[in-house]
Amino acid sequence: MQARIASGLTALGLTPPDGAAARLAEYGRLLLEQNQVMNLTAITEPDQVADLHFLDSAALLTLGEDLRGKRLIDVGTGAGFPGLPLRILEPSLQLTLLDSLGKRVNWLASVCDTLGLEGVECLHARAEEQALVDGYRDGFDYAVSRAVASLELLCELCLPYLKVGGRFLAMKGVDSGEEINHAARCISILGGRLLPSVDYVIPGANVRHRVVLVEKCAPTPKGYPRRWAKIQKAPL
Repeated sequence: MQARIASGLTALGLTPPDGAAARLAEYGRLLLEQNQVMNLTAITEPDQVADLHFLDSAALLTLGEDLRGKRLIDVGTGAGFPGLPLRILEPSLQLTLLDSLGKRVNWLASVCDTLGLEGVECLHARAEEQALVDGYRDGFDYAVSRAVASLELLCELCLPYLKVGGRFLAMKGVDSGEEINHAARCISILGGRLLPSVDYVIPGANVRHRVVLVEKCAPTPKGYPRRWAKIQKAPL
């Protein structure tokens, strides 16, 4: 897995820190080991883990966004993607991994300990509730999510975390054009504006994915995000 990750990072045009490919491979080993007792990923073939988890996450570093020293929150991080690979590849990143399942968060904390990653916040919380907490609301330069939810729902959960001028990077499929159009009104209400999306190909996998870029232009109005049941029942 390490060799495949290293060659894929080179194909993406990235120059990783020393030892980063080995750390990512160890993360992959820990993921597949834990997946035997906890549902973390449906992808269990090592080469596919390298491509569809690690290189897919690393592709965010090819968008021209400067993550050095920035504060980033990964909302609904699951098994840590894309946030934890980004932190391994950009050690100065101030990372918060947020998930609503405590077992996953505890496992991510143990992975960070094993990999020697200091200063990563592994936070067990509901996204719509944590976004109301001082220090989190309007507190991040970047929000990212690879969660399987509509863009409208993700924007309501993620945009409140961003400072004005910050950006939300939503990882989507290339068939998301209609979904993006439907989210335009929601994004405007929440203080954001759509930027041109970026499509990319994952090296080795020949799979094309898309990053939807949303810039925070104004503070998100009070009252957002709403309770989860309301967000689901009546998307903006």
